[in-house]
Amino acid sequence: MKLIYPAIFTPYDNNGGYDVEVPDLEGCSSGGDTLEEAMENICDEAARYILIHMESGRQIRKASPYEAIKAPGKGAFVSLILIDMGAYSDAHAEKAVRKNITIPAWLNAYGEARNVNFSRLLQDALLGLTQKSID
Repeated sequence: MKLIYPAIFTPYDNNGGYDVEVPDLEGCSSGGDTLEEAMENICDEAARYILIHMESGRQIRKASPYEAIKAPGKGAFVSLILIDMGAYSDAHAEKAVRKNITIPAWLNAYGEARNVNFSRLLQDALLGLTQKSID
C-alpha cells in the first residue's frame, strides 16, 4: 500500500537542512541536513507513525488536498511525500502471526482446486480494508 501525504519543509537557519512535518499525522516530524536526507527521513517517520497506529487499531487521518496545506514562513514549501507501507512493514513490522479460520467445505475445495493461497488472500483483503479506513 502506497500513500501520498503533503509535508511542510522548513529550512534550518542558514545551515542548509530542513525540518519537516506532516500536518495530517499529528506529531509526525523529522528533518535532515540536506533536502534528500529530510525527504528520506520524513517518509520513514511517516511510515513508522502509520504502522504504529495501524498495529494498535487507531484510525489514520486521510491526507488533506495539497492545495489546503500552506507553508508558513520564508523559504518553507509544501511537497507531497510517497509512503511505501509495504516496503516499510516488510522491514519493520511485527512478525507474522498464525490465524486459524473456518470456512465452508465447498469454499475450501473451490480455493484448493484453484491453488488459492488463503493466507495471501486474507492479507490482501485486510489491506484493502485498511486502505478504505484511510480513505
